[in-house]
Amino acid sequence: MNEHFETNPLLDRLPKHLKQFIKPQDYEDYSSINQAVWRYVMRKNVDYLSKVAHSSYLDGLNKTGISIESIPSMYGMNRILKEIGWAAVAVDGFIPPNAFMEFQAYNVLVIASDIRQLENIEYTPAPDIIHEGAGHAPIIANPEYAEYLRRFGEIGSKAISSAHDYEIYEAIRELSILEEAEGTPESELIRIRSKVDELQAKSTEPSEMALIRNLHWWTVEYGLIGTVENPKIYGAGLLSSIGESEWCMTDKVEKLPYSIDAAYQGFDITKPQPQLYVTKDFAELSMVLEEFANKMALRTGGLSGINKLIHSKALGTIELSTGLQISGVFTNVIKHDGKPVYIQTTGKTALAYREKELVNHGTEYHSEGFGSPIGRLKNINLAIEDMSPRDLQAYNIYEGKHIELEFEGDITVSGEIITGSRNLQGEIIIISFKNCTVTHNETILFQPEWGTYDMAVGKKIVSAFSGPADINSFDMITHVPTTKTIKSTKNAERIALEDLYKKIRNYREQNTIEDLEVILLDLMQNHPQDWLLTLEIVELAKQKNLAVYNKALDHLLSVKTNKPEIAHLITNGLNLL
Repeated sequence: MNEHFETNPLLDRLPKHLKQFIKPQDYEDYSSINQAVWRYVMRKNVDYLSKVAHSSYLDGLNKTGISIESIPSMYGMNRILKEIGWAAVAVDGFIPPNAFMEFQAYNVLVIASDIRQLENIEYTPAPDIIHEGAGHAPIIANPEYAEYLRRFGEIGSKAISSAHDYEIYEAIRELSILEEAEGTPESELIRIRSKVDELQAKSTEPSEMALIRNLHWWTVEYGLIGTVENPKIYGAGLLSSIGESEWCMTDKVEKLPYSIDAAYQGFDITKPQPQLYVTKDFAELSMVLEEFANKMALRTGGLSGINKLIHSKALGTIELSTGLQISGVFTNVIKHDGKPVYIQTTGKTALAYREKELVNHGTEYHSEGFGSPIGRLKNINLAIEDMSPRDLQAYNIYEGKHIELEFEGDITVSGEIITGSRNLQGEIIIISFKNCTVTHNETILFQPEWGTYDMAVGKKIVSAFSGPADINSFDMITHVPTTKTIKSTKNAERIALEDLYKKIRNYREQNTIEDLEVILLDLMQNHPQDWLLTLEIVELAKQKNLAVYNKALDHLLSVKTNKPEIAHLITNGLNLL
């Protein structure tokens, strides 16, 4: 961990696979133009949002150490966030959804520390420090909402994804990077936009992750609170977008009462939202989240749960009724009467109990996969896990005995019992065999020469979820995005413009002796299309009653006439004066 994060002990609790996403916040990399963009957006937002945002917003700005005048430092934020039980880390753009939500489960805000270009001042599809820092951070000062966010992360990180989800994630990440990169060829933008549109339009059965991401979008990102007739803003996407925060309050955006139906309403990250959902209060968010969680494989398990894991083609876990947890990449299930009777993983697998790996059952031991019958024995009403020691002896399930176990669904396990492992309740969770053969009808599933056979014990699958039971069982360090954000290369003109912005910033903050008229003339001659610095000169000249005010205002109005696409930004800026 670097010095930006040491101030908050919450960060020490993060597992290694999450720490891999953290990057330093190189504060010196923020240019004076970046600072001016932050200041403009924050001044506009605070002025407007004080009327339309949830009351927690303005209180939260103070509580989380976020200033209108300067981009926040993670170091400073963490000192203050610690007081409300949270922390913040910088990351490189979008990170995988499961990782994003897992950070939330640890009470850690993920902040993309880059900042949008001046050209994208109203909205950017890329996550940036305006969106994350000025959008998410203030609202978590509300305890009810903060608990919702934490709980959402806890549940959302267990949601099972599909291969299609990851394709969309990678495409949207690339889109956000290229949209924010200076000088991206239009052909590249057309290519990636078309790819995102194509993937989003593809007709597929939505995964749990896709559905819960919808809930996240319509609450955490684009949520309204109050009544349909008189809503207030709390979603970070709206709080950080000076364009959409106004647009969303018009009649052009349909307002719907929030319910679990929002999970089935998709969204397009590249366009303004045509409808938004209004929750009556933050407590209702948690109620809907629990309603959704009750439908997840995390709580329902069964054949559906194992099939979701197989479809995901990713690391996942099932938990049996005995509490035994099997983590790996699931590749096959044999079913009978609508129930799973045999499960199979391929590659490294680990067995755990209560999220702790069982001794001698890690990925080195189960390096080539794991298979086991699930369910009840044929023609026996008593499940193995429910048998007392006397019952086990009566059925010959005993150390040193050769036995043939016939399970429902025609799964047969035949071999000599070596030993058994029990859980804290005294139930057998694993039976180990030697000289063992496992068959399904005529198909051999395991044969003696493969070594010891470890059979999982459980009459049913009670849970299935994404990721391992014990996070220490697998090497997850390499699961990072394949693309990196693109840092802009500055030409001589850009460097000169940044120097002018820096002079004005120093003039405002440090009372340096600068000739505003000289700076204005340089701006008019060498950077005639820049509007934000001219606006700042107008502001300072008005405050100090300087003669350059009229000349600066005339130039600004000329830019407004010549660039109608940003005329409203100039008007909004002047209105703030």
